[in-house]
Amino acid sequence: MEGINGLIQGFAVAATPENLLFALLGVIAGTFVGVLPGIGPALTIALLLPVTYNMPPSAAFILFAGIYYGAMYGGSTTSILLNAPGESGSMMTAIEGNKMARAGRAAAALATAAIGSFVAGTLATLALAFCAPYVVDIAIGLGSADYLALMVVAFMTVGALLGSSAARGFTSVGIGLVIGIIGLDAQSGSARFTFGVPLLLDGIDTVVLIVALFAMGEAIFLAAKMRKSKPKFMELKGRATMTREDWRRSWPAWLRGTVIGWPLGAIPVGGSEIPTFMSYALEKKLTKHPEQFGKGAIEGVAGPEATNNANAAGSLMPLLTLGLPTSATAAVILVAFQQYGLQPGPLLLEKEPQLVWGLVAALLIGNVMLLLLNLPLVGLWAKVLLIPTPYLYAGIATFALLGAYSINGSVFDVYIMLIIGILGYFLRQYGFPIAPLIIGAILGPLAETQLRRAMSIADGDFTQLVSSPFSIVAYSLVILVAIVPQVIKRWERRTAKEVGVLNEFEKASTTTEKV
Repeated sequence: MEGINGLIQGFAVAATPENLLFALLGVIAGTFVGVLPGIGPALTIALLLPVTYNMPPSAAFILFAGIYYGAMYGGSTTSILLNAPGESGSMMTAIEGNKMARAGRAAAALATAAIGSFVAGTLATLALAFCAPYVVDIAIGLGSADYLALMVVAFMTVGALLGSSAARGFTSVGIGLVIGIIGLDAQSGSARFTFGVPLLLDGIDTVVLIVALFAMGEAIFLAAKMRKSKPKFMELKGRATMTREDWRRSWPAWLRGTVIGWPLGAIPVGGSEIPTFMSYALEKKLTKHPEQFGKGAIEGVAGPEATNNANAAGSLMPLLTLGLPTSATAAVILVAFQQYGLQPGPLLLEKEPQLVWGLVAALLIGNVMLLLLNLPLVGLWAKVLLIPTPYLYAGIATFALLGAYSINGSVFDVYIMLIIGILGYFLRQYGFPIAPLIIGAILGPLAETQLRRAMSIADGDFTQLVSSPFSIVAYSLVILVAIVPQVIKRWERRTAKEVGVLNEFEKASTTTEKV
C-alpha cells in the first residue's frame, strides 16, 4: 500500500505541465544522445549537471529520468542499425538485431526493442515502487559497520564484473579512491595528495570529475577512434511495425527478460552484461526456431533488450534505498543528488518523499512518452547517425569546458577537467573501465566516514566490523565476488561457444569494455 500511495503522490508531482515538459525534453534529449554511438545516459546527465544547478530538484530529476530511459531506447537503434552497442547492456541486442537489419527486417527489430523496453521498463519501475519501502525499512536498522560492508561489496562487484579484466577494474577503483580523498582531511586537518597546490585543499569537485571522465575523455577517445574507421549503418525502410508472428514470439521473451533483468539490477552485482547474456542464452534454448539464431532471430532482440531496461530500473533500487551506485549512470545520479545537498539512502525516502516518488512516477511517464515518440519517429532518430562526428564531438568538448567553468567560475576547474579528461582517454585506450573509478571516487570518502564512525563506536576493535549478521553475509558475498567472476567469464565463453556467438560476443565485449 505504501508503494501505491507513494506513486499517487509522485504522479501529483510529475504530472504538472512544467514537469511534463521537462520529462518530454528529457526523453527527446536522451533518445537523441542514445542513438549516437558511444554516448550513453551517464555522459548526457554528466554534461547537464552544471546546467541544472539553478533548477528545482524535482524538475532536474524528472529531466534526468527522461534522459535515463530515453538513452536506453536510443541505444537499441544504434545497436541494430550500426552494430555498435554504446554500452555493455546493448551488445546482445546488436548480435541478432543487426542480422535482422541486414535481412531487411530493421523495422521489426526496432519495434520489438521499443515495445519490449516499454513493457520491461514499466513492470520494473512498478516493482521498484512496491519493493523500495520494504528495503528502506531494513536499511534503517543498519549500522555504520553494515554500511561499510555494503560499500566494500560495491567496490568488489564493480571492480570485478565491469570490463573484461578484474585487475583493470580494481585498478580503476584504486585510482578513484585516491582522487576521492584529495584535499583536507576533515578529521585531522592534514592535506592529502594536494602537492602544495592550495586550490586542491577543497578536493576535486565530483561534477568536474564526472564531466571530465565521461564527456571530455569520451570525446577524445571516440574522436580518435572514429578517425580510423567510418561507421556504416543499415538503411531503415518502412515503419517500425511487427507481424502477428513477431508479436507471438516476442511477448514471452519480454516477460522473461524482465524477470531476469530486474532482480540482477536490484542487487549490487554490477553491470547489465551478465543478465542480458543470460537472457540471450535462455531464448536460444527455448526457441522453436534455433536455426534463425545467428541469422536474425527476433527473440534474440526482444529478450536482451527487455532485460537491459529492467536491469536499468532495478539498479535504482540500491541507489535510492541504500545510497549505493552500481552502474556509471547511477553514480552520476548520486552526484546529482549531492549537488542539491541530498544523500541517497534510507532516510531520503523519509525526508524527501515527493522528490523520490516524483522521480519514480517520471520514469513511468517517460516510458509512455518514449513509446509514443519512438515507434512513429524511428526513421528520424536514425538520421541522427548522419551528423558528422567532428562537429558532434567538438560540440561535446565545448559544452563540457563551459560546464566545468560554470560550476565555480574557476579556470582551475577547467585545467583539472582537461588533465582528468586526458587520463580518461588513456584509461579507455588501454581497457580500464571508467565506472569503477567514478564509484571509487564517490563512495571512497563515504566509506572512510563510515569506517571511522564504526571504529569510534567499537572503541578501536576491528572485530566489531564483522560482528553483525548483516556484515557477515556481506563479507561472505565479497569472498564470493572474488571467486565467481572467473567462473562467470568461463561460463559466458562456454555458453557463447555453444550458442554459436563466440566471435560476436568477444567483438562486442572488446567494443564495450572501455565504457
